[in-house]
Amino acid sequence: MKFNYKNEVFLVILILCVDFLFLLYGVSTLSISYSEAQIYFYGNGFVHYLVRFSTYLFGQNDYALRLPFVFFHIISTVILYRISKKYLKRKSDRLFSIIIYILLPGTNSAALIVNSSEIVIFLSLLFIYLFEEKKMILSYLILSVSIFVDNSFAVFYISLFFYSIYKKDNKLLVFSLFLFALCMYFWGFDTGGKPKDYFIVTLAVYMAIFSPLVFLYFFYTEYRILVKEKKNILWFISFVAFLFSLLLSFRQRIMIEDFAPFAIISTPLMIRVFLSSYRVRIPELRSWHKFFLILVLGTLVVNFLAIYFNKSLYLILNNPKEHFAYRYNFAKEIAGKLKKLGIQNIYSKDKRLLLRLKFYKIKNGDNYLLTKHQYKNSKNVTISYFKKPIFTLYVSKIHK
Repeated sequence: MKFNYKNEVFLVILILCVDFLFLLYGVSTLSISYSEAQIYFYGNGFVHYLVRFSTYLFGQNDYALRLPFVFFHIISTVILYRISKKYLKRKSDRLFSIIIYILLPGTNSAALIVNSSEIVIFLSLLFIYLFEEKKMILSYLILSVSIFVDNSFAVFYISLFFYSIYKKDNKLLVFSLFLFALCMYFWGFDTGGKPKDYFIVTLAVYMAIFSPLVFLYFFYTEYRILVKEKKNILWFISFVAFLFSLLLSFRQRIMIEDFAPFAIISTPLMIRVFLSSYRVRIPELRSWHKFFLILVLGTLVVNFLAIYFNKSLYLILNNPKEHFAYRYNFAKEIAGKLKKLGIQNIYSKDKRLLLRLKFYKIKNGDNYLLTKHQYKNSKNVTISYFKKPIFTLYVSKIHK
């Protein structure tokens, strides 16, 4: 296809629409997890008020709970596409860049799960875009606002500090250092716990976020730019965050969500390095690049489909708890079955499950008992996916 501006815009919109439909389907398959329920009911940060406001507008349901993160994901993809124009001259390369970004496992997780990662990605990309467009007042305003969103922006400020040294930008140097100090004052920094090496664990998590082959190429891209190419703000942010996460993992288990969002946004850099290496070779010497590309795309598509159609994986697992999405399943279905039995309040020793059921309007009460043990006259509440039972409880009337 010969690309022109209209073709490019149409294809971007088409990609985003398909992505949006997959995200909506993904939301429909999930139940609120215990950690998400804690944020919703007892949190006091930005994410808590965001999901509370969304459910106030659209009702207390899964779509309203996750809609803000889907929205920020779509907007972030658009901003990343605009940023990629600085790094990728060909229109087809830019489209390829956002397709890879959308297919990354970590990107999909951030768009579906209630946490700050998607907000961090959005604000980081928005700052980069405004900064590179020389809209300095707005970019500095985004930096100032971000300190109230999440503690992970401390890493972002440090990255900008090193970038400002490299570019000899004294204004950005002073401002980023000031924001870092302020962030440490507001949020602090967790260095507690007994020193222990979690380096391998951190690498494994990064592989899950990127997929193994993409992570290897991310590592190669960061190293290649470090030793051979001109550095830019996108590289500094991704490299410094990645480096700090590895260094800290030598002594403690890190919160990977504090670092991974800044690594994920480096997708245009990986595409640029790969396609530059591909195009400098004559067609006869491109076979390994083609093979690697097909392998990476195939892996990403399989991972993408596994995320959205993950319940089918229960069919091949002996222990349902080994499923990667187990903690995001079955609560909604249990609430639905209890309501069909006319039960609106329940007592259970499983406080985690009770908090999850609370989101679906099943309150804590003393009329019915929900337990894993079967008693006389108790009713079976079994949740099955593809006719395979994954979770069984028993509900019985409490006689007073």
